[in-house]
Formats: sequence, C-alpha cells, structure tokens
Amino acid sequence: MRWLALALVAFAWVPAPALACRLALLLAMDVSSSIDEREYLLQRHGLAAALLAPEVQEAFLRDRDPVALSVFEWSGQRNQRMVIDWIMIRTTADLQVAAQRLSTPQRAERLFPTSLGSALGYAAGQLERAPRCSRKTLDVSGDGKNNDGFPPASAYRHFPFQRVVVNALAIGGAQDLQDLVGYFAAEVIKGPGAFVETAFDHDDFERAMRRKLERELRPLAVGNAPVSEPTHAALEPLQ
Repeated sequence: MRWLALALVAFAWVPAPALACRLALLLAMDVSSSIDEREYLLQRHGLAAALLAPEVQEAFLRDRDPVALSVFEWSGQRNQRMVIDWIMIRTTADLQVAAQRLSTPQRAERLFPTSLGSALGYAAGQLERAPRCSRKTLDVSGDGKNNDGFPPASAYRHFPFQRVVVNALAIGGAQDLQDLVGYFAAEVIKGPGAFVETAFDHDDFERAMRRKLERELRPLAVGNAPVSEPTHAALEPLQ
C-alpha cells in the first residue's frame, strides 16, 4: 500500500492544467423604450464595426489563448434576449461571424422600461454557463438609470458575481451624461479595475465601444491571476 500512498502524494503535487480561454466577455446592450429605432441600429452596427476595427481585432487575437464572447439585449424585468451565444474568438473569421450576426438586427423589445437589476441577474446566469476562462467580464451599456424592478445592489446581493468584473458604457442623450456616469460608477460597475466608458450620444457609440473593448481585452497588469474581491471603482473621465 506504500506505493499507492506515494502515488497519491505525487498526484497531489501535479499542477492544475491552465485554462485554454483567457477571458469570458459578455456584452449587455440596452434596448429599452428610451432607445428609438435609429439609436438601436447605431448600437447594433456600431458594435459590429467595433469588433472588426483593426485595433480591436489585434486585442482579441494578440494571445494564443482565445476569448469567449457573448452578447444579449435587455430592457424590462423579463425582457432579455440572447443575440450571440458563447463563441470562442480564435481568428479574424470568428469576429466576422459575430459581426455578421449583429449586422442583421431583429429587435424584439420596444416598449419596456429599464431594469438594470434584472439585466445583471440574467447576465450572472449566462456567465455561470460560460466556457471556463481565467477571467470573466460583463460589459453593460445603457442610456438610463434603473426604473423597473429591483436595483443593481439587489442583483449583487442575490446573484453570483464573485470573480466577475462589471464595466459600463454610459450613453448620453436621453439623460445628462455626467449624472449618468456618476450613477453607473456608484451603482453598476464592480470589481478590481472596473470603469465607466462614455459615449456622448448613440452616434458616438461605435468609437466608445472600440475604446472600451480595447481596454477590457488588455492583459492583467499583475500576473495572470483571476480577479478577486473586494470591489474597486475607477471612473473614466469624460473627454
């Protein structure tokens, strides 16, 4: 039995295999009633264009370990719809597939209010079923504050957000942008290094999304360790 005990000890010292995916990135797009059809298309086409921008492609593909990407739209309490289920981004062709799906919009929701808490709860479920990756990031874009259902704070209390960074993209136009940035900074973003990106309006969405994706896809500043608590908020200044 001694050989069995020695084998078990040796096995215990074998390091766990590295995860093949470096980041699970979930993008949540606001399609509530404050967003008209033109603004909706600017978001969908803007994200598609951002994914194909040379600097964003380079950020996705700079590492041999891929990024898992998923996109959903959200509005009211029970109004979330998956647009792109989890796909692994390994090549430019994978980004082109994602961009093509975004370029053929089929809006399902038009008249529902803004339920950020429910969007976060839905996102938590999607991140739970994501591929196993070293890090997880949720990217929430929106042009308004929560006005339906439970608030973001309740979502963070009742849904699993351990080891998840939540960033936000505040879109001006429907509300004062500085006020909206402050709200997202105080109520929505979560995790070490979390930040708020800004778009002056929906016409500025593509530029802001390019900048945001580049920042989210950067390697960790210290090592390659997964994100851990406590929460830290970093507010991106307006330009």
